[in-house]
Amino acid sequence: MRKVAIYGKGGIGKSTTTQNTVAGLVEMGKKVMVVGCDPKADSTRLLLGGLAQRSVLDTLREEGEDVELSDIRSPGFCNSLCVESGGPEPGVGCAGRGIITSINMLEQLGAYDESEQLDYVFYDVLGDVVCGGFAMPIREGKAEEIYIVCSGEMMAMYAANNISKGILKFAKTGNVRLGGLICNSRKVDNEREMIEKFAEKLGTHMIHFVPRHNDVQRAEINRKTVIEWNKDCEQANEYRALANAIANNTKFVVPNPLSIQELEDLLMAYGLMN
Repeated sequence: MRKVAIYGKGGIGKSTTTQNTVAGLVEMGKKVMVVGCDPKADSTRLLLGGLAQRSVLDTLREEGEDVELSDIRSPGFCNSLCVESGGPEPGVGCAGRGIITSINMLEQLGAYDESEQLDYVFYDVLGDVVCGGFAMPIREGKAEEIYIVCSGEMMAMYAANNISKGILKFAKTGNVRLGGLICNSRKVDNEREMIEKFAEKLGTHMIHFVPRHNDVQRAEINRKTVIEWNKDCEQANEYRALANAIANNTKFVVPNPLSIQELEDLLMAYGLMN
């Protein structure tokens, strides 16, 4: 079982990228469980046809700890398995605790057992790794294969570099490795070349460049992944290519994060190119 986590700046498209990638993998016949680690609990809605899944924390609050796996895990598109960690009540507690609680609960209920025959577990994780709770999947070895969603925008690259620092820290004591950068294009000038160079400086690679396309929004309006919404469209093939790239990836590295000056120099160099 491959344990994958998708990180990146808030709003960069992690959840959309994760769900569409999972759609590509399950279409290939892989058995995949997705664990949403965002308090908004929106990491699986496209796989579930837009249904609002009750989160692990909500279930525990309403029913106590006497729950079964089927109470917190729902079947989604093409037999994917969907879990939402959820978050605390507004204004109370730490959102990162939901990740810890839900992963522990899934372990207790046997979600990761060999009998489940999972090929992949995907964690869709909120924002940077500055909060200990959100770092939990990599800190405790729950995720060993990290992909960072970024774009050619300054703050997206800053966040990717910051996440790489977290991976470097935890790689010293565990098996966590960076599998590559996923560029979720924002149509920034020289974006592909800039992210390829950024990846090279980190010691990794850009595993796929996902072009910006309105079909992603059209599919979301229809509450589906792109592959389910229109399996023959160009963007569906982009997500299939990303799924294949992850499935066949063999380059897992301990990253070499850039200094702030190096990152700004990179942005300046490519931002000023004609």
